[in-house]
Amino acid sequence: MKHTTQQPPDQRRTADRNGAATAAPAPAGATTRRRRASHQWTAWAFLAPVALYLALFYAYPLYRNLDLSLHNYTVRSFVRGDAPFTGLANYRAVFDDPTFAPALLHTAVFTTVCLVLQYSIGLALAVFFNQHFRLSAILRALFLVPWLLPLIVSASTWSWMLNSDSGIVNATLHAVGIGPVHWLTSPSWSLTSVIIANVWIGVPFNLVVLYSGLQSIPASLYEAAALDGAGAWRRFWSITFPLLRPVSAITLLLGLVYTLKVFDIIWIMTKGGPADSSTTFATWSYQLGFGNLLPAFGPGAAVGNLLVVAALVFGLVYLKVQRKQASS
Repeated sequence: MKHTTQQPPDQRRTADRNGAATAAPAPAGATTRRRRASHQWTAWAFLAPVALYLALFYAYPLYRNLDLSLHNYTVRSFVRGDAPFTGLANYRAVFDDPTFAPALLHTAVFTTVCLVLQYSIGLALAVFFNQHFRLSAILRALFLVPWLLPLIVSASTWSWMLNSDSGIVNATLHAVGIGPVHWLTSPSWSLTSVIIANVWIGVPFNLVVLYSGLQSIPASLYEAAALDGAGAWRRFWSITFPLLRPVSAITLLLGLVYTLKVFDIIWIMTKGGPADSSTTFATWSYQLGFGNLLPAFGPGAAVGNLLVVAALVFGLVYLKVQRKQASS
């Protein structure tokens, strides 16, 4: 007859609890995987709004614009969605159009001159305000006004100022004995007029970015250069300009992308005229797609895609240059 040792009830309950606690421990690998999955879902939750925004307002418009450029869309087919596929016919029509060459030249001149003047003036003002003299903060704030104004206000103001009959610019020229200049109605001056307005609007952006870049340059470098006898120009070319290259590169890239797509300033001031003398790819694309009674959606989208490709090419060049600088 077997005898079993009876444990007290409280000891049995303790043993049962200990056994239950140690009998089925959670695997460490499973816990790590669950924690990692939880972190991944959290990261995707934070990325979802940005991804949705990019898909709706960037990816889909680009796809739609490419689709428009590859089909022969009319107003009826645009509504019904049954436009015939034409391949690259719209691009060939754009290249064969007599407006293509002048628009390409005006786009190149407008973009290059605006970039050079905006950067040069912005850099000069940034170096000037970096001296931290009295009232420098107030003057910097005043220089931001053109950047903060709506573009329609700025363009309308410049249209009034450059008016041939009642503009303040011609009134000032008349006061010093210079005859009136037909800024907005002469093919020789219309492109210059929109360049002046766009430079005035873009200088504050260059000033702000380049001034912030100057703040990151240690003052000890200037002090050491001054002790070595380096003058102001020598300090600028040996210290300021080289150390501002990363900031200058991103400033010029952003300015390039913005200037390529400038539309409202040109359209409000000259509408691309007279005689297409200030027509760029941005205004030409709008004229083709929306400026006629019979809109040419396909060629208009093709011109817009040329602007996208140009901005993409310059962006890739910028990335390649940045990689070379980082590796060197």
